[in-house]
Amino acid sequence: MDANRILRKASPYMFLLPAIVVFAVALFYPVFFGVRLSFFQWSFRDIYAQAPKFVGFKNYIEEFQNPQFLTSLRVTTVFIFATMVAELLVGLVLALLTERKTKGLTVFRTIAPVVVGVIWRYLYNANYGFINYFLVLLGLEPVLWLAQPQTALTSIIITDIWQWTPFVYLLLLAGLQSVPDETIEASIVDGANYFQRLINVVLPIMKPIIGITIVLRLVDAMRGLVVMFIMTFGGPGLSTEVLSLHIYKTAFIGQRLGRASATSVILILYMLLLALVLLGLFRTERRRS
Repeated sequence: MDANRILRKASPYMFLLPAIVVFAVALFYPVFFGVRLSFFQWSFRDIYAQAPKFVGFKNYIEEFQNPQFLTSLRVTTVFIFATMVAELLVGLVLALLTERKTKGLTVFRTIAPVVVGVIWRYLYNANYGFINYFLVLLGLEPVLWLAQPQTALTSIIITDIWQWTPFVYLLLLAGLQSVPDETIEASIVDGANYFQRLINVVLPIMKPIIGITIVLRLVDAMRGLVVMFIMTFGGPGLSTEVLSLHIYKTAFIGQRLGRASATSVILILYMLLLALVLLGLFRTERRRS
C-alpha cells in the first residue's frame, strides 16, 4: 500500500519530467554556453580554424570602454522608459473608458513585429508616406522621420506604443474587472468621488497587475529587435541602436562572438536589475497602502 501511495504521488512529476528536462536543456544550456563564451575571444572565421582563446573579463572591459555600447545603453534606457510610461498611461485610460462596456472581452491580438515595421516604415516615408502627405495638405514641410537623429528614436517609440498598447490595455482591463464591486460600492457610500476611488481604491488593488505588466513589457522591450531592424537598422548613426541590435551587429557583422556574448550577459543583468528595482518599488508602495 505504501508503495502504491508513493507511486500515485510521484506519477504527476514523472509525467512532467520529460517536459522539465527539455525545458532545462533548451533554456539553461544556451545561457550557460553564452556566459562561458563571453570569457573567450572567438569569431566565425575561427570556428573551424582554432579553439576559442580565453581572455577573462577583457570582453566586458572593452565593451564598457566602447562608445557604441554606451550609446546603445542610453538609447535602450530612453526607449524602455518612454514606451512603458506612455503605454501604461494610454492603456489605463482606455481600460477606464471601456471597462463597463467590454465585459467578456476575450480576443485582442497584436500585429506581428515584422508587419508593424514594414507598415510604419511606409507611413514615415519622406516621399510618399501618409504622415508627410497630411503634413503637406496642412501646408507644412515634409519631415525626414527616419533619416534624422532628432526624430528617428521618437518615431520608433511611437511605433512601439501603437503596437503594444493593446496588450497593456488588455492586462489592465482584466485588472480593473477583478476589482470587487463591493469595494467600489463601499467607497461610494463613504462619499468618495470618481478620482478618489481611482487613486485610493482601484489603483492600489491593481498594483500587482500593473507590476506584472511593467515586467512583461520590460523584458519584451529589452529583447526588441525586429522593428528597429526593419525600420532603421539602428540609424541614422546610432540614434536608434538598442542593445539587442548592437549585439546582433557585433556577432554577425563584426563577427566577434565573445564580445556579443558579453554584451548579452550585460543586457540580462541590466534587465534583472531594472525588474528588481521596479518590483521593489511596487512592493514598498503596496506595504504602505
